[in-house]
Formats: sequence, C-alpha cells, structure tokens
Amino acid sequence: MTLVLALLPLLTFAPDNTGAPLRQPQLAMDGLTAVVTYGAGNDVFAAVSNDGGQSFGKRVLVGNAGVISLGRHRGPRVAIGGGAIVVAAIAGEKGKGQDGELYTWRSTDLGKTWSGPKRVSDVPGAAREGLHALAAGPKGVFFATWLDLRAKGTRLMAAISRDAGATWSPNFPVYESADGHICECCHPSVAIAPDGALHVMFRNWLGGSRDMWVATSRDNGKSFSAKKMGEGTWVLNACPMDGGGLAVKGNGELVTSWRREQKIFWTDGPAFQAPDWNGKDSALALDANGKPVIAWTEGMRLMIYDGDVRELTPHGGFVALAASRGGVLAAWESGTGITLQRLR
Repeated sequence: MTLVLALLPLLTFAPDNTGAPLRQPQLAMDGLTAVVTYGAGNDVFAAVSNDGGQSFGKRVLVGNAGVISLGRHRGPRVAIGGGAIVVAAIAGEKGKGQDGELYTWRSTDLGKTWSGPKRVSDVPGAAREGLHALAAGPKGVFFATWLDLRAKGTRLMAAISRDAGATWSPNFPVYESADGHICECCHPSVAIAPDGALHVMFRNWLGGSRDMWVATSRDNGKSFSAKKMGEGTWVLNACPMDGGGLAVKGNGELVTSWRREQKIFWTDGPAFQAPDWNGKDSALALDANGKPVIAWTEGMRLMIYDGDVRELTPHGGFVALAASRGGVLAAWESGTGITLQRLR
C-alpha cells in the first residue's frame, strides 16, 4: 500500500486486507528524513519520508516477534542516528501482560529492509508491562528504557547501544523508588542531549503521589540522579496510564509536558508552565528554533500549542510529534487508521 499525498499536507494510512486496525503511531526525524512506525495486529510497520514529511514511501513490514503490546501508549518506538533507523517493540509468546521482551529491528538503507529482531531485555518476562521509550544521540548512541518487572515492584531498567543499534549493553537500573515501585502503567520518555547526557522522564509513585520525575545520567548510564518536575503534587491511589513528552534544547535544558489530574502542564528549563489546558496523553517536540510544540487529547479532539492553542483535529487520539530542521510532524490514531499532518 502506498501513501497518497493530497494537495494539503494530510496523509492517511488505512488497514490492509487483513483488516487489523493501525495503532499507536510514533515518529522520528533527522534532518529531512522522517519515519512513522505503528502496530497492526502483531506486526510492526514503518514508512519513510525523504522530504521532511511532505510525502512518504510505501509502508514496509519491520517485523514480528510474537504477540505485540499495543494500546495506552504501548506499541513500537523509533529513533534515527548513526546512519541507522531503529524500531523497538515489546512482544511475547502469550502477550497481554503475561510475558514480554523488548526487541529491536534495524535498517541501514532508509527503511527499505530490516534486520532483527534483536532482544534487548535480558531477563525473561521483565518487560511484560509493555511500556518503553527509545532515543538516539550523538555518535551512533541509542538508549532504550522500559518499565521492568524482573523483581518485586516496578522499576526503570535500560540498555545502551554505541554502534547505532547493532548491539546492546547488558541491562542496568535507571531508577528504583524508595517506596519499592514507580507508577506501574505510565510510559517513560527519553531524550539524549548534544553532550551525551541521558534523560528519562517517568511517573513516580512516592509517598502516595504520582508525579513526573526526570532521571539524568552524565556518565554514560553508570549513575542517575532524579528530580520531580513542576510544582505541587498529585496524590492518587490509581494509575492514570499517561506519561508525557520530553525534549532537550541545544543548551542542554529540558522541556517536558505531562498530565496532572485532568490538566496539561509543561516545563521549559527551570520555568514551570501551568496553562488552563484540559486534557491527557500529551506529546512534545522542539522545532528548529528550539520552541516547544505540544499536542494533547481533550475529549474527542486533539489540540496543539505552537505559540497559540488550536484544534488539530475534531476526532483523534494518541498523538505523536517529531521535529527537525526539516519541519514538524504529527501522527495520530483516526478510527482504524493512522493520520499524519505536516505542521510546518
């Protein structure tokens, strides 16, 4: 199936003849190269643009590793760096939280062919919650992190690749809560700074509060320090199943977006932003000028902030964003398909 480009820069993928709905799109951009990935049934697909998202080539089957985790921010992730595109997903023989390993696939020909799957999580069933994040950084570094259940309680574990996803390190811890667990159903986010610092945002569960924290390593993952984002707290005896967005500016400062109760908040460096935005499921990217673009779900609508707040679409969910000097792209679930929009 090819992707048809209309006069307006709005693209839609529809299910193929299997009828499996397309779910949980994710985006990555590097210059004029853009990649969208998503799950359909137990398959992972990707399509590549070479013109900053103005058009995309035919979707390609990335791979299948069993029963894939999909829904509520589960699903494949994608990153570009070091001459490679890497897609990650969690899958198991049984799936549905009974088992699950983190796998990666790799392409060095702009998504035409894929090798893998390569298993990244090194304890059977440890990644069965199905929630993970993936990012690329300088010098061919890729970093993957996930909610890990290899021991009692939920913690953050990670692995790093220094050869553009060809091989991965043994797993190592990012954060373990003093209360014995982090929030068990909220996806993490990850970003790598220009200087190589590793940043992981996650929802903690500490003293009854489920706030967003960022763990940072400046020694290649040997140690991490963590701090809470924003002001105030969210005391909650339940899991909101909602993570957030994370990006790093050229000067190393972090920008984050996330939900507390039924509101969207964000931080820009040391500044805490508390606009009156109702919503959930936020995503974030930085444009070529380092300005934040934030999208979120409000009821049935998708909203976007890029200096002003406006409606992106009246019907959609689970929006993803990516940006580079090539532009800014959004992708979201629309019925049983996936819609992509070039924002600028």
